[in-house]
Amino acid sequence: QVQLVESGGGLVRPGGSLTLSCEASGITLSMAAMVMGWYRQAPGKERELVAANVGGIITYGESVQGRFTISTDNGANTMYLQMNGLKLEDTAVYYCRVQTFRGSDYWGQGTQVTVSS
Repeated sequence: QVQLVESGGGLVRPGGSLTLSCEASGITLSMAAMVMGWYRQAPGKERELVAANVGGIITYGESVQGRFTISTDNGANTMYLQMNGLKLEDTAVYYCRVQTFRGSDYWGQGTQVTVSS
């Protein structure tokens, strides 16, 4: 059974930093993952792409470009989202997502990030 477990969310002041983790089990990210990504959903808004790694090609949402970094530790079978320069509008529930070469699509349960002064 594939599971993605996020952690690292919390409350942070504007300008602060957080690192989100997404630990995978039941799947080896380095072998099976075609796309690894982070999404977020703010209250009253649709879920949006934050960052994605598509076969080594990394893209970022326009609003986080230059502030967020997506990465993977194959040894830990974990993907990360380093978030710097956090803004009030970054407040959302953040989800990790893995799409495999076989066509499966997995989501984590989400972790809350709140940016507030």
